[in-house]
Amino acid sequence: MAAAEGREEEMSGNGEPEESPGSAMETSEDSAPPPAEMTEENGGGTVALEPPDGPDNPASFAAPAATEDGDGELPADFERLWKAAHDSPRDFTSWTDLLQYCEQETHITSSRRALGAFLQRYPLCYGYWKKFVDLERRAGNNDRAEEVCIEGLQAIPLSVDLWIHYINLLLGTLDMNLPESPSRIRGVFEDAVVAAGLDFHSDRLWDLYVEWEKEQGNMKNATTVLDRVLKVPTQLYNTHYDKFKQHLNGHEPKEALCPEEYEELRALCRQSQKAERAEQAQEAEEERPPGEEEPATPEGTDTEDLMQKIREQVQLRRDKIYQDNEGEVRKRWHFEEAIKRPYFHVKPLDRLQLRAWHTYLDWELAQLHTDTRDSTQEPTQATPEESEAAARPRKASQEAAVPRDDHRIRILFERCLIACALYEEFWTRYVQYLEVQSVDEVRAAYRRACRIHLPSKPNIHMQWATFEERNGDLTEARRVLEVLEKNVPGLAIVRLRRAALERRAGQLDQSEALLTEAVAESKERPTLHAFFSIKLARLLLKLGRDRSRARRVLQDALEISPENDKLYMNLLELEVSGDPRASAEAVQECVTRALAAPLTSHAKILFSERGLQFAEDYNNSIQSVLSVYEEHQKLLKELGGTKREAENGDEDPEKPSKSEESSAVAESATEATPATPHVPITTPPPPPVMAADVSAQTGYAGYSSWYQQPQYGSYGYQSSWNYNQGYYPPS
Repeated sequence: MAAAEGREEEMSGNGEPEESPGSAMETSEDSAPPPAEMTEENGGGTVALEPPDGPDNPASFAAPAATEDGDGELPADFERLWKAAHDSPRDFTSWTDLLQYCEQETHITSSRRALGAFLQRYPLCYGYWKKFVDLERRAGNNDRAEEVCIEGLQAIPLSVDLWIHYINLLLGTLDMNLPESPSRIRGVFEDAVVAAGLDFHSDRLWDLYVEWEKEQGNMKNATTVLDRVLKVPTQLYNTHYDKFKQHLNGHEPKEALCPEEYEELRALCRQSQKAERAEQAQEAEEERPPGEEEPATPEGTDTEDLMQKIREQVQLRRDKIYQDNEGEVRKRWHFEEAIKRPYFHVKPLDRLQLRAWHTYLDWELAQLHTDTRDSTQEPTQATPEESEAAARPRKASQEAAVPRDDHRIRILFERCLIACALYEEFWTRYVQYLEVQSVDEVRAAYRRACRIHLPSKPNIHMQWATFEERNGDLTEARRVLEVLEKNVPGLAIVRLRRAALERRAGQLDQSEALLTEAVAESKERPTLHAFFSIKLARLLLKLGRDRSRARRVLQDALEISPENDKLYMNLLELEVSGDPRASAEAVQECVTRALAAPLTSHAKILFSERGLQFAEDYNNSIQSVLSVYEEHQKLLKELGGTKREAENGDEDPEKPSKSEESSAVAESATEATPATPHVPITTPPPPPVMAADVSAQTGYAGYSSWYQQPQYGSYGYQSSWNYNQGYYPPS
């Protein structure tokens, strides 16, 4: 296959040496593309293998027995290399080292085991499927070789190379003297062109199909295949038309054309000949000497002149098809030319390549919408005769164009998902396209993405779980999130999604149990422990209506993280949200505890202000309010009096100074965008779209923008003491 221009030869992800563009295909010099010459690169679609226990099932890594198939003991370094691949199943280099070693040792058992395990994880590497097939064939296991080929084509049905390999395998192993053998080969060819025939680089497959039909002596079938490929925009589209003309001129029209078309054109051409003869006869009659009769012409004979006229009519019809197809090729050429690596590889693609795929998909989807709109749009003004004449072709367009274009878009998506199989964004685009058409197809796409290619990427798994929940399959949604949490342990958002799923399902006890378990398991990580404790306390308070248990959860968390200001803030919110007549003492106790904790000066001032605000609003005696006020003034003096100036001066106390603001951001646990002021802590803002590198976040800090704000003013606790100016004596 062809690699990008200028790259040195290396082993590609498909298990074959990467060639220079010029050696990609022997017939590439015959291509006369509209803009410039391109090289052929074959990819494939993905219908991934789905083992019951998933691709990361440890049982599938069991070391092979010492003796199998009479192959003797395993090579000396096999177990070491096997263990290396087992310990790091997503390390592509470990696998290729193992496969290369097995190939060098020519050991059937070890090669079979290594290839089977590798292709379970990297099924898009068509070159290794070919190696597996050849391994079984060399061992004399033709049936097994065919089974492996079929498995590979189920995994990557767009691989032109693998289809050709399969056809050559059948041609080399089937007895062609049996009447069923040609039918079987033809059936495989049909499956191949249906699966991969719309690929821009499918020319070799079409050529092989045509040549095989000619070898079988089926010239009509060869013409039919050529007619089909003339309508497909491929890289070597012009060579197919040249071959069609050669085929037509090399055989009698009756042998090459289907009976219906032949009879139609024969009648048309004979009618044309009669008209010409009548005109010629009239001219000859005027010039013929008197008494001489017209020479007799045998009726019903097909002269060479008639055959040539039929060929001209056939070519005239195909000219229009060819020109239309050339237009389609021109539209796609620069998109195809921009794609430098259409095959699978674990190496990341550069931004230009990712952008090229996105642009190509955007254009093809826009074409579908345009074609659909044009095919269904009625003309603005038309006479009854025009409407009647246009009705039949427009109806045919409505029935045929949309399914055809839909299939073409699916093929492009599948091609894209070979080169970009490790990128969530392209799977998400494909799912969005399929979602309006088929729930089962969406589910199949999610399975392929999550079980095979992206087992550790959180976004696509959570999208899958949401999809299943939306469609009523809570069991599958639970399973998806459980598998993700197993593959990526410690990712807080996954446990939160599991708890939220159970809560929405009415399983409040299970939701509470999941959060309780998360709190218990995160004690060695104080920040994460505090995060889950806050979530559990909110659940117990807001939905469980169990204030005492919620308080106990937060107090226990403070024993582990006495410096965590968010825990104090949530505990304070819990106390002030209760009956104010019974909460005064608990609120002041919480404030006192926060002031004694190793918190920042800014945080302590905010807690003190909140305690004073509560006292002003709910305390029953002025003495108690003044007592709290005096304690607050003492705190301001101890911490530098930064707030007194704002209270007794003209400066707006609602606006903290820049130094205070920057200090609050620097001292908060994480950096986050400030939320709208006066949003209670119990109602966090909706989560934003997760970034692509969220999987790297395994703790509390990665979710600060969801649940924690850098300034306590965001909780609605900013100072607002200007309304009591003159109410308290200055101090």
